[in-house]
Amino acid sequence: MKKLEEYVRSIPDFPEPGIIFRDVTSVLQDADGLHLAIDTMQDLVKDLEYDVVVGPESRGFIFGTPIAYNNRKPFVLIRKKGKLPCETVEKSYDLEYGQATIEMHKDSIKEGQRVLIVDDLIATGGTTEAMIQLIESLGGKVVGVVVLMELAGLKGRERLAGYRLDSAICYPGK
Repeated sequence: MKKLEEYVRSIPDFPEPGIIFRDVTSVLQDADGLHLAIDTMQDLVKDLEYDVVVGPESRGFIFGTPIAYNNRKPFVLIRKKGKLPCETVEKSYDLEYGQATIEMHKDSIKEGQRVLIVDDLIATGGTTEAMIQLIESLGGKVVGVVVLMELAGLKGRERLAGYRLDSAICYPGK
């Protein structure tokens, strides 16, 4: 069986020269790659006690839902502003060029619930930091973050100091 890294397609000079884009679609399009990705991420957090899995739109849905399902936990969505039908709480945060806002249903996290965040990638950590703040504003306690890929050169791990972060694959650059 191939190593997980071998399922990730690396595309040089995208979206700009000097950047190596790590393409998650090549993992998803291979049944063995997808199975290995879910199993690896799930195994990284098998020692964690958590009540609910949270994943952001859209690839957090892809990786978080099977982990929640396999462990008989509920799954909570974090979406871009304006996509959820019930009363929401929101958090705006800065992007490299501009700003974004994420939301979750106000009743999706209960006071004191232990939360595992699942996503495909951590880069600068800005989105993850915003998710943590959103969850904590509802009284949840983030006990861990697990991602498929970490771009260590962008220092997201440093931004999330104080929170457990596990990555299935860690790339040293950007």
